[in-house]
Amino acid sequence: MSTPTLARTCTELPRVVGADLRVPLVTGETITYANLDLAASAPALEDVAAHITTLLPYYSSVHRGAGYASQVSTAVLESARAAVGAFVGARSDDVVVFTRNTTDALNLLAGCVPHSGQVLCLDIEHHANLLPWRRRAHRVVRAAATVEQTLAELDSALRSTPTALLAITGASNVTGEVLPVDRIVAIAHAAGARVVVDAAQLAPHRCIDLAATGVDYLALSGHKLYAPYGAGALIGRRDWLDAAPAYLAGGGAVQEVTRDGVEWAPAPHRHEAGTPNVLGAAALAQACRTLAPVLAEAALEHERALLERLRTGLAAIPGVETLRIWADSTDQVAVQSFTVADRPAGYVAAYLSAEHGIGVRDGRFCAHPLLATLNPDSGEAVRVSIGVGTTAEHIDRLIDALTTLVTRGASWTYAPIDGRWAPTPDPRPIDPLGIGALGLPVGPACGPAGH
Repeated sequence: MSTPTLARTCTELPRVVGADLRVPLVTGETITYANLDLAASAPALEDVAAHITTLLPYYSSVHRGAGYASQVSTAVLESARAAVGAFVGARSDDVVVFTRNTTDALNLLAGCVPHSGQVLCLDIEHHANLLPWRRRAHRVVRAAATVEQTLAELDSALRSTPTALLAITGASNVTGEVLPVDRIVAIAHAAGARVVVDAAQLAPHRCIDLAATGVDYLALSGHKLYAPYGAGALIGRRDWLDAAPAYLAGGGAVQEVTRDGVEWAPAPHRHEAGTPNVLGAAALAQACRTLAPVLAEAALEHERALLERLRTGLAAIPGVETLRIWADSTDQVAVQSFTVADRPAGYVAAYLSAEHGIGVRDGRFCAHPLLATLNPDSGEAVRVSIGVGTTAEHIDRLIDALTTLVTRGASWTYAPIDGRWAPTPDPRPIDPLGIGALGLPVGPACGPAGH
């Protein structure tokens, strides 16, 4: 396949740790890993890893320590808060609360929504933006066949019943399709509802501006944003966060405690009880600083060129069908799911890994209602996701491997083992670090975070 011309070279993009990782094949050879599973978790940027290495000698407890290392760590944490807020265009009075991930952030917000109105969401959402609202009055609107019809359905639903919050995805974790957030905000605000955007998939690919769009709250994950050190964030308007019960009861969330009562601190500390993940917050902030200058142009052009290369290649393979939610959607981040006729998604993923050194995601992607609609036969698919470290060779290798699978078949045998497809036998070493990982059970297909 010919390489499309990019307006900027890939060398201008930040590098990821492990870009030259070699992985074993079942044939006994090794090959450079093609990581096309970035929508699940992305490797650290080299800038992020270097930043954490520099910070580690200063690591200490924050906010109440007089020691120099404690003061440095406190300054790092609070500057990270400012950096994350700037990355998403937060308003001057918005609050940045550090969480574990997007799921944690949305569960936190679920406890802050006033009880005077319902929460509304679409049925296309990731479970992180579908399940937290079920603890209270909520409605799920079925996405229509087009974006325009879906917006009309949202408008009707918002006007029919008092709604406190509309929870919407920034970009589908299954198809990558992007809804017009500014129009959704206008519809919701006209009906008196606030809007939270699940930006787990949007933030790694697009610039976000809360102030410009009017989005009230936004949740994101560091592990999607090339900062896999265990931190995420909820960013948004202060009043709900200040009025809500503390997310966790404990030290750091209070101003005063007596034998009979407690005075809680205002947000963000109100919802950050316990020793915070300083390193995770610092990593997330550094990823934001590194990505901010390239998302609007270099990274966007790079990903769009590779996404077009991917879609063109998939369209040429017999039996491969790409998945879409809306017939009229015009915007898509670099995520694409597909099915291969007569072959289970897990089988395809195992084959790509074992024989070609390609990592993809398979299953239902923690979006069960959406997959049941897009592929009612099995409710599963294969997902490819592209990022700053993806190359044209990765895409070409995938297309060539799928073409071989469809036209000639796999050269190895595969079978379901403990619910997951795997090569049989599998001669690859699974414990390259020597830490006893061999034989550990494999978790659910959508994983603990699962975007």
